[in-house]
Amino acid sequence: MEELEHTCPQPRLTLTAPAPFADETSCQCRAPHEKLTIAQARLGTPVDRPVRVYADGIFDLFHSGHARALMQAKTLFPNSYLLVGVCSDDLTHKFKGFTVMNENERYEALRHCRYVDEVIRDAPWTLTPEFLEKHKIDFVAHDDIPYSSAGSDDVYKHIKEAGMFVPTQRTEGISTSDIITRIVRDYDVYARRNLQRGYTAKELNVSFINEKKYRFQNQVDKMKEKVKNVEEKSKEFVYKVEEKSHDLIQKWEEKSREFIGNFLELFGPDGAWKQMFQERSGRMLQAFSPRQSPNSSPTRGRSPSRSPSPPWVFNKASPPSSPKAASASLSSMSEGDEDEK
Repeated sequence: MEELEHTCPQPRLTLTAPAPFADETSCQCRAPHEKLTIAQARLGTPVDRPVRVYADGIFDLFHSGHARALMQAKTLFPNSYLLVGVCSDDLTHKFKGFTVMNENERYEALRHCRYVDEVIRDAPWTLTPEFLEKHKIDFVAHDDIPYSSAGSDDVYKHIKEAGMFVPTQRTEGISTSDIITRIVRDYDVYARRNLQRGYTAKELNVSFINEKKYRFQNQVDKMKEKVKNVEEKSKEFVYKVEEKSHDLIQKWEEKSREFIGNFLELFGPDGAWKQMFQERSGRMLQAFSPRQSPNSSPTRGRSPSRSPSPPWVFNKASPPSSPKAASASLSSMSEGDEDEK
């Protein structure tokens, strides 16, 4: 008996290209598609093909909450192939409401999510046995909160009863409705933002009066920003001046201490200048004072006997008693000198 083979696509191993659309690469199994239990799938069986997991949604304004849900669906089993169904604009507008992104934008957003292996365009709002068989779906992944829509209390009720439902966890604090609420709440801010970026009032569906109001508010905000920048620059300038002044004062104090120290070292009580002055004064006094001859040196041209006293030197023992006597002694001394000659 000839062995039948599976030709189901394998999970993407590389992320160099976006995920394909289902109508471009569909699963064509030649062998019967055995029904798996969740326990079997978690054990990694069957070994000859990946477990095909399906997740659907609107995926408007694709965000991290969507990506986390798809990550959980992708990692439910050891070997999974994740198919993601995206509902068309017609179905979404009919059952849920108007979307920000159109269907083609939503399709492309899903194709570029790393966890997605295949995207199914124009997915049905309620899953039918024919749809599940066509795409060989083993399990459906979605959060466990009952999803009431299209006249049903829970559109996944029959999937849960068939044992094909695998729950995922919602990410709190982020949803498409939350993002739209933020935009609506801050509508004026975003309208002014887009006017400033070059969008026209007609493109933004803004009236003439509101356009002028928004543009005036933009001008006021620009002036406030300029004033704020000037204040910040002024504070920065003052801070720099204070910092420079502090540095200059500190350097001046250091230099002044150095100058005073050098001055005291040179001109202080025990300074170098006083020592130098004393040394030079001593040298000058020594240069001007007469030198004394030694006692042992002989007198040239004279006898070793004591030289007579000069005639004008009086005898200390007998000073002249009167002026006449003094003149008589002087005349006798002069005559004695003439006789010697």
